Parts: sequence; C-alpha cells; structure tokens
Amino acid sequence: MSKMTDWLGGVGERASRMAERRRAAAAAAAAAAGAGKPAAGEAAVEDAPQDAPQDVVAEPAAAARPPGPPPRPAPASVVPWGVRVAAEVGWRLLVLAGLIYVLMQIISVVSLVVIAFAVGLLVTALLQPTVARLRRWGFSQGLATATTFVGGFVAIGLIGWFVVWQIMENIDDLTDRIQQGIDDAQEWLIDGPFHVQEKQINNIGNEISDWLGENSSEVTSAGLEGVSYVLEFFSGAAIAAFVTLFLLYDGERIWRWCLNFVPTDARDAVAGAGPKVWATLTGYVRGTVLVAFIDAVFIGIGIFILDVPMAVPLAVLIFLFAFVPLVGALVSGALAVVVAFVTNGLVTALLVLGVVLLVQQIEGHVLQPFILGRMVRVHPLAVVLSVAIGTLVAGIPGAVVAVPLIAVLNTAVGYLKAYHREHAADPGPPPYGSTVLEISPATPTDAPAPGSDAETAEAAAATRQGPEAKSGDPKG
Repeated sequence: MSKMTDWLGGVGERASRMAERRRAAAAAAAAAAGAGKPAAGEAAVEDAPQDAPQDVVAEPAAAARPPGPPPRPAPASVVPWGVRVAAEVGWRLLVLAGLIYVLMQIISVVSLVVIAFAVGLLVTALLQPTVARLRRWGFSQGLATATTFVGGFVAIGLIGWFVVWQIMENIDDLTDRIQQGIDDAQEWLIDGPFHVQEKQINNIGNEISDWLGENSSEVTSAGLEGVSYVLEFFSGAAIAAFVTLFLLYDGERIWRWCLNFVPTDARDAVAGAGPKVWATLTGYVRGTVLVAFIDAVFIGIGIFILDVPMAVPLAVLIFLFAFVPLVGALVSGALAVVVAFVTNGLVTALLVLGVVLLVQQIEGHVLQPFILGRMVRVHPLAVVLSVAIGTLVAGIPGAVVAVPLIAVLNTAVGYLKAYHREHAADPGPPPYGSTVLEISPATPTDAPAPGSDAETAEAAAATRQGPEAKSGDPKG
C-alpha cells in the first residue's frame, strides 16, 4: 500500500513539473511573438513528449501570401538619387529662366525709363558726396542739392558743347587730311609691293557710289532713325535729371519707403546691405571718373605732342569710353591710332599706339588698384562677359551699367551671407576681420542669442523654479 502511495506521488510530481514546463514555454512563446524574436523556451517544447496536446498549430508562411507575382515597388523609389536631384534642380532652373525671360521682356518695353533711372543713379552716386560736404559746411538740404545739381549738369553740358565745338572747328582739317591719307594709300597700293591696278581701285570707288545710290532709301531711313535716337536721348536725359534731383534731395526717405516692400524677416538684413551697396557704387563711380580723367589727360597730351588733329576731342572721347571697362579703353585707343594713321602716317600711328598702351598699363597695374582698391572685386572674365551681355541687351548704356551692377550684386550677396552666418542659431566660429555687426541690427549683448546654450539653460531653470520664480517667492 505504501508503494502504491509513493508511485502515485511520483506521478503527480512529474505531472506538476510537466505542467510548469508547458506554462513556461507558452509564456516564452508569447513574449517572443510580441518582440519578434525566437522564443527562448522552444527547446523545452521539443523536450516535451510527442503525444502532448498542442494548443496552437502554426500555419505555413506560404499560405499567408496571396497568389500571383510579388508587388512592384513605387516608381519614385526606383529612380536613382542623382537623377531625382538633377530633375529637381532642372525644373527649378526652368522656372527661374522663365522668370528672367519675362522680366527681360518687360524691361525691353520700358528700356528708356530703366536706362534713364540707371544713369540717374550713377550720376547721383557721383554727386552725393558733394551734397554731404556742403551740408557739413552749413548749407541746407535744398540749397546743397540745388547747387550740386546745377553745377554738375552745367559741367556735363559744357563738356558736351566743348567736344562738339572742337569737332566743328577741326572737321575741315580732318577731312582734308583724311582725303590726303586716302590718296596716299591709293598711291601705295599702286606703286607698292601689291601692284594693284588703278582700274581696280576706281572700280571699288564706283561700286561704293553705286551702292549708296541704290540704297539711298535705307540711308535716309537710317538718318530718320538717328533723329528718333536723338529725341530718345534728350527724353532719357530729362528723366535721368529728375531722378538725380529727387535722389539727391530725398534719397534716404525714398530708401526707407522701398524697405516697406521687403518681407519683415528680411528687412533688417536688406537695411544693413543698403549702405554697403551704396558705398560700393559711390566708390566705383568716383574711382572710375578719376581714372578716366587721368587716362584722358595723359593720352591727350601725347596725341597733342605728336601733332595729331583734334587731340582735345579725342581725349574727351577717351574719358567717356573709360566708363566701359576693358572694352572702352580698347575702342578709344584704336580710334586715336586710326586718326593718327590716316592723318599723319604709319610712324605717328605707332607712336600713338605706344602712348596708349603705356597709359593703359599704368592704369591697370597702378591707378585702378590704388584708387579703387578692393571696392570692386570682380574677375576680368566676369567684366568682359557682363559688358558683352549689357551691350547685347541695351547697347552702350547697357555696357556702362553692366559692371557697376555686377559689383553691387557682389557686395550685396557677400553682406547677406555674412549677416546670415552671424544671426544663425549655431553660427560656428566667428569670421576673421571686420564683420557686419557694426552697421546692422544685432542681438542685444545682455540677452542670450536665440537657440543658444544660455537661452536653453535659462528656460530650463525657469521651468524648474515654476511660476513662483516669475512672480516672486511668496515665502520670502
């Protein structure tokens, strides 16, 4: 009887241990199913008797899949990353190109007003320091503006009158010398190494006369177009004069009014960039005028010493052409050399060429670096391309305005980038040298910068202290 009792007790203990193992295996399987990992008690289940009842029977994985081919990925996920970036950049460039094209069409319609405003802005940049100097001497704003405006335009008018007067005074002498030069060239072609026949030269002259006779209507229409250009010139000059007058008198208030059209978030940056841009434009115009004056004086003296006719008008033309960088000096120097060759011969032309090259070398290596300095830091390639584009778009006025526009854009972009770095949440190491903080709105020194560690620490301290820290400690 006692053996039966011991056997039944052993069976009960084994059954209890088996039940515990089953419960532990089920709990481990449930935990593994929730965590997505293999169950730790799978070995215990395998050790269980094969005839033990199974509560859960797993279905095969293949039965859960729907019949048919596997689903295809989204098209956007198949396109390579580089192609997607190129496409994003491409359509944005197309939008910008369309915007620039529309703006160019609008500007071409009102080109006279745009060019007149640009010329007035350049003249204002030239005359504004004089207004400021008169103001420091005690002149009122109106009197200083009127004095500078009248004196500046009278000087410009006198220069134009002097050029025309010199041309009219020397036109007869120049015509005679040109005719003599043509005759000498004909004799050289006939008696020189080329041995051109006189009949061929006469045929060339007859063909030119016939062409002028057959195209007289085109020549007449070109003359009428020249009259219309003269009318447009005086209309643009009047608009430029009014622009200059109002900018000299009330330029600061006009600038503040223009800032109202700038978004509020960018207004401080644009307001700080304005003085920098104006300083660049003023320095460029005044430096260019000084360099052009020195070129005109020295080249004019050289032409006068070499007895080239119309030395003074040629010097004035050299002064005016100097406002077109690189290209203007080339054209004006070539004009002086051609006049010297036609009137005084090859030797004088070579001497004039030497004078022009010498003065231009001194200008490029001494005058411009010393006078302009770093005011206008534009690469020569950018200068040539901007002059070419400005000439294609708006002719000679476009060539004059192109380089100042590039210089102004360069200054504005550089300032805005520096402003953004100094006012960013994590600006990084401070820039070397002078910064924009002296002339632009900045964060007060007694307040932490937005997003800085000091501001984060203050916010955390205020949160820990609770509302009592703001209204005062009631226990104190």
